[in-house]
Amino acid sequence: IVWRNFKRNKLAIVGGVVVIALYLIAIFAPMLPIQDYKELNSGARLQSPSGDHWFGTDRQTRDVFSRLLVASRISLAVGFVSVLIIMVIGVVLGALAGYFRGMTDNIIMRFTDIILAIPQLFLLLMAAALFTPSLTTTMLVIGFTSWMGTARIVRGEFLRVGAQDFVLAAQSMGASSTRIMVRHLLPNTLAVIIVQATLWLSFAILLESSLSFLGLGAQPPEPSWGGMLADGRRDMREAWWMTTFPGIAIFITVLAFNLLGDGLRDAFDPRQRRR
Repeated sequence: IVWRNFKRNKLAIVGGVVVIALYLIAIFAPMLPIQDYKELNSGARLQSPSGDHWFGTDRQTRDVFSRLLVASRISLAVGFVSVLIIMVIGVVLGALAGYFRGMTDNIIMRFTDIILAIPQLFLLLMAAALFTPSLTTTMLVIGFTSWMGTARIVRGEFLRVGAQDFVLAAQSMGASSTRIMVRHLLPNTLAVIIVQATLWLSFAILLESSLSFLGLGAQPPEPSWGGMLADGRRDMREAWWMTTFPGIAIFITVLAFNLLGDGLRDAFDPRQRRR
């Protein structure tokens, strides 16, 4: 039923195809017949797009196309690992708060409210400034400053599902709290978790690009889309390609994940189901 509903959304299908294509490009980028992204091309400084350099070259004479493909690996990897951290923390805390309620719920939710009251950009910049800028730091910073919304949503789902008869029946039969949470509550909130993870992937990629643009993400010579935007901003008038192509890559990636997430949300929505 979910697949049938998802297939009706053509934009979601397009988003899914683009996402799969992006991950395939990221995985197989080292095997593609492209120039070395670190190689310096003599006499090719700020060269416009041509047959030799499809997306032109940068100020250091490096090929923009090869750097763009390699940067996709970094951006997508950061998005995946960051969302994994977000989901683990958010689901665990939301599940504990929604199931045990009472004091446990109050402590977890008040802590979540405190973190939510602090602007996320401030948390990102503070954490990135305290630790050495690197790819690992970027993943951890995004993951540990973005779990709050997921925790609140999972808590709400556990409260809703936990009040249903099959959960009360499992409790009356003496099932342990762990078994009820893992075998009964979690599978019934999986749809919400999947949709949240898909939508968070696009936001995590945007955050990674923002941090890299500020010099707090992946460090040179490793390319990233945000870092490429930062490198090309001073040459925008004479070398438009240095910012245009990374910007298009970010736009397409974020749009594809959003379309996929919207399609999954509608497909899992019981109100959308038609037998």
